Amino acid sequence: GYSAYWLAGHHNKRFKAFIAHCGMFNMESWYGTTEEMFFAKNDQKGPYWSNPENYNKFSPHHFVKNWDAPMLIIHNEKDFRVPLGQGMEAFTAAQSQNIPSRFLYFPDENHWVTKPQNSVLWQRVFFDWLDKWLKP
Repeated sequence: GYSAYWLAGHHNKRFKAFIAHCGMFNMESWYGTTEEMFFAKNDQKGPYWSNPENYNKFSPHHFVKNWDAPMLIIHNEKDFRVPLGQGMEAFTAAQSQNIPSRFLYFPDENHWVTKPQNSVLWQRVFFDWLDKWLKP
């Protein structure tokens, strides 16, 4: 998910569409809501108020002005590592810029989609999105 958001702001027209699953979008708001502090302490070298350079340089939300490709955003309610608000923030950013976008929400899944019927829906929406935007 993070990679999709990052690439969307830096791809220079290389991609026709994106799919982000449970991705970190705004690293500052993520820091205050995640239950997984290991990554913030290790990868980001601490909180955003102590190391704003990393958060400013690497947070995808700073680059949404460059988004120009359709985006499917998938997020799960019980993901406490990357809370639901991250996906909702990204979806709002896409919608606010009139970028074709869709939000797929699983209220009963965590960071992974493990329930069989949810998995079927995930796969169906995922491949429908690719068919819609990548087929000639």
